[in-house]
Amino acid sequence: RALHPSRPTPAPDLPAEMANVPAAQVAAVLDINTLQAFEQLLGGLTSGDNTQRTQYEAIFDECKKQPDLLCLQLVRALRTSQATETREMASILLRRVLTKDAVSLWANLQAQTQDGIKGELLKSMQEESVKSISRKVCDTVGELAAGIFEDGKWPELLPFLFQCVTAGAEALKESSLNVFAQLAEYIGESLVPHLTMLHDILAQCLAGGEMSVRLAALRACCCFVESLEAPVDRAKFQDLLPAMLQTLGGALQGNDEAAAQEALEMFVELAGADPRFVRKHLTHVVDAMMSIAEHNDLEDGTRHLATEFLVTLTEARDRAPGMMRKLPNFVPRLFNCLVSFLLDVEDEAEWHTAEKEEDGSEGEGERYDVGQECLDRIAIALGANSVLPCAAATIPALLADPDWKKRHAALVALAQIAEGCVKGMMKAVA
Repeated sequence: RALHPSRPTPAPDLPAEMANVPAAQVAAVLDINTLQAFEQLLGGLTSGDNTQRTQYEAIFDECKKQPDLLCLQLVRALRTSQATETREMASILLRRVLTKDAVSLWANLQAQTQDGIKGELLKSMQEESVKSISRKVCDTVGELAAGIFEDGKWPELLPFLFQCVTAGAEALKESSLNVFAQLAEYIGESLVPHLTMLHDILAQCLAGGEMSVRLAALRACCCFVESLEAPVDRAKFQDLLPAMLQTLGGALQGNDEAAAQEALEMFVELAGADPRFVRKHLTHVVDAMMSIAEHNDLEDGTRHLATEFLVTLTEARDRAPGMMRKLPNFVPRLFNCLVSFLLDVEDEAEWHTAEKEEDGSEGEGERYDVGQECLDRIAIALGANSVLPCAAATIPALLADPDWKKRHAALVALAQIAEGCVKGMMKAVA
């Protein structure tokens, strides 16, 4: 969470070796008529020479005693330096001195300097062409707003963001949506009066355009649902769930599994934060996630995240009691999918000679590990009455199969569900 840079704080005491920086050197670095010495400073802060880097760090700390000049130089370097690495370093340091340092410089800046920084940050969002720098600028905007927006000290921010999302270029839409996601996390309750407009622009962005914009809209949706306190406010976004799911589907159809995994990670977080959010579209969402988990041609990472989403919902029995257990055919389908993961094992010679328990995992693939863990989790979450009938329908055939992997999977599955189904299993063998 960003520091709230709203209250003035005294400058920290600097170590003695830092107090010996020549005044002329500091004056040259902070000379508003040129960036030459300041750009040299920024380069020196990343020097591989420890002694040299320590000297430049001492100069930078000394410059903090003149916060207005330092921040203006950082902004000037961010906005005008030709070298990408210089602008990137300026973006990192500006964010640090304004929102990350234990002692923020923001509250000690003159009002004119503050206004100038806010204006230049928004211009940088519009004009910066290097994505990594643009992201850092967005982070700074979001974190700075977290400390001053609620006090009414950045009234032009929301109109700017709404305008960018509705009429800006795709890159600017993405940047603005990323800021909205941060604002939702930091000061979501302050945005409740704007939820109707936010809902409409998120629906528009989810509906089409570049995948990066759709992912940014998905992230913003998830952040609002996770951050808003009142169920009635979270429910305002429920009708967007099909479009959110279509963003994931679009990534998969475009063979962009990196984007798909990014989307799935958001769904996993959403399931953990508010499992009831998906209730109205539960059958549709679960069927889509099961199809991903079962899809043999997808990357393991993609399948694992879809599985994690389903298991996370299954474990939410306190907040959504019976929701997953009562879903037709869900438990058998998930159980069989997890058992199939246990087939991701090879007969490695090292396994036969393993002397320590930790060496007994030779030959086990990533799906195997996921299958083991998730069988244990769903058995504990759902209990014997739901899981044992699935095991009874699946395990005997596997035990009788000539393929050793299937027999092995059957035994491992029984071991993994034992903790959650122990009472039912004891009755079965009594």
